[in-house]
Amino acid sequence: MSTQSPRRKRATVHDVAIEAGVSRGTVSRVVNGERYVSDEARAAIEAAIVKVGYVPNTAARNLVMQRTQAVAFIVHEPGPLFVEDPNIGEILLGANATLSAADYQMTILVVDSERDTERVARFLRGGFVDGLIMVSARTDDPITRVIEQLELPAAFVGHPPGLTAAWVGIDNRGSARAVTERLVATGRRHIGMIAAALDRDSGVDRLQGFTDALGDRFRSDLVESVPLYSYSAGVDGMRALLARRPEIDGVFAASDAVAAGAIEALREAGRSIPDDVGVVGFDDSAWARRTHPGLSTVRQPAAGLGRAAAESVLAQLGGEQPLVDGIMVETAIVWRESA
Repeated sequence: MSTQSPRRKRATVHDVAIEAGVSRGTVSRVVNGERYVSDEARAAIEAAIVKVGYVPNTAARNLVMQRTQAVAFIVHEPGPLFVEDPNIGEILLGANATLSAADYQMTILVVDSERDTERVARFLRGGFVDGLIMVSARTDDPITRVIEQLELPAAFVGHPPGLTAAWVGIDNRGSARAVTERLVATGRRHIGMIAAALDRDSGVDRLQGFTDALGDRFRSDLVESVPLYSYSAGVDGMRALLARRPEIDGVFAASDAVAAGAIEALREAGRSIPDDVGVVGFDDSAWARRTHPGLSTVRQPAAGLGRAAAESVLAQLGGEQPLVDGIMVETAIVWRESA
């Protein structure tokens, strides 16, 4: 003979209505946060909910309201870089805090291949999220075209050319110019750049800011292009610059991770920092605080970008028009011993 107790039946709106002595419609209005319910009826319903142990069926309610209470966070980066880049994590946490406060869940989607693009596109078309935040979109990005076609409430971190959706970002060009000018002011004569991610707006703008700062002193053979904002790209880029222009005495790396890799390659070549070569980065991420000496860099508020992107999506879900002119967040130069 089985000793298992029978499974307890889940309490329903009907059970709450009987206990409170009101109609099921009145209970539904309270559960859904609607107005026009008397204080007396509301108090009776809230007490009945506790007594009968009623838990609202969120999935069913969302189906009726055609809302999922979920927002996608899409990162277009290789998987290893998603883990390596602390900026992505900071943006994610900033966005999640804002969404959580509004009772929205975050769904994380990583686009690392053409197959991922197709998979994520199917997911978005399936109606599993109410909106999305996109990080690291490329120029002529197929996933960006899908997002614009679906007309989902969306906010991009960064501003790819031709984008017509809401976006948040920083002045990459002006910030890169400012930190390069500071490096020039230290007396360096042969300043190069490891330019990363030139298939997106941030990479192109940082290279342009570097070019602006050097003016007539700019030399194209002192620029090495690498594909990603990664440590290994910084190592490879610095080795290539040293082989081509061994007299180099200053380097602007397009991100802190790239700068950390550059410092490793300089040490490998017997160069001291900053005596032989001054190095500056971009982000003021955890990489900047792990390098020795400490890395001079541009501080961009990654968590603030995430919060602003999430606020934009929530505003669109509330009926507001997307801010296609963009939201700009302030940056600052942080000067340490590396330059």
